[in-house]
Amino acid sequence: NGVLAMSTPRAVSIAVCATYGVENLDVDITNQSVTINYVAETTATGKLTAAGEAAVERATRLLAEGEAVEAAVTAQALSPRGHVRMAAPMSFGVAHVAPLLPVFMAKFPDVTLELALSDETVDIVGGGFDLALRIGTLDDSSLIARRLCGVRILLVGAPGYFERAGRPKHPRDLAGHRGLTYAYARSGAAWRFHHARHGDYSVGVPSVLRANNAEALTPALLAGAGLALQPEFLVWRELRRGALEVALPGWQPQEIAVHVVMPPGRSRPARVQALIDHLARKLAQAPWASGE
Repeated sequence: NGVLAMSTPRAVSIAVCATYGVENLDVDITNQSVTINYVAETTATGKLTAAGEAAVERATRLLAEGEAVEAAVTAQALSPRGHVRMAAPMSFGVAHVAPLLPVFMAKFPDVTLELALSDETVDIVGGGFDLALRIGTLDDSSLIARRLCGVRILLVGAPGYFERAGRPKHPRDLAGHRGLTYAYARSGAAWRFHHARHGDYSVGVPSVLRANNAEALTPALLAGAGLALQPEFLVWRELRRGALEVALPGWQPQEIAVHVVMPPGRSRPARVQALIDHLARKLAQAPWASGE
């Protein structure tokens, strides 16, 4: 008998399938080595036929190629490579995502990144994105989602504003205040609050400035032009240094969360999973992040 010993079951499958032009081959992988016999059907000595010798030669060559493919797959798993397209909200992406990328790029030099920033909800599948970061309550969809961290929404204003306009004691007082509003707020024109003892309360606040980017409200906030409901990741520094203050501390707007969403029904390449894990680890450690 002519015997071809192949040490790697996956490489065996690749080589033999290619040799015989079949799409699949059942290989017993319970042993560390696999043998394939090529027996001459027309000789009394049991030697390989010319066709058998040709098959062995080709299988040997394809075995090497199969082992190279397996090595490449293993290397990809151990050292991710390739291109990743990611979408994120504008202000959050600039302030909190972009600063995290250099460390990732240094760790995975064979991965290239593309970051698309917009406060509008992008079509992940139609846009060809591998993942997107979304902030807020997610709509029901077929997208795969993973929660990264919580984000508190705070009612904030400058000390100078409170000196001139007074400090509200109940949400109903906000009807007489000046609002700086975010155009894409899920709650629409109403500001909604919850109190542990008094329950829920919604109030309409006159808007003197409306913007489709929440960070664009910051200059007006700091100038004392009005009050705004802002995610803590946008105002935590100003709160620490006293440039802004929280109003109605007992009344809490609904907390939101940062999620990563991915296309449905698709296995994630190692490069995509590596980026998701990196963002999840770093964002959970942010000073403004809520673990709830």
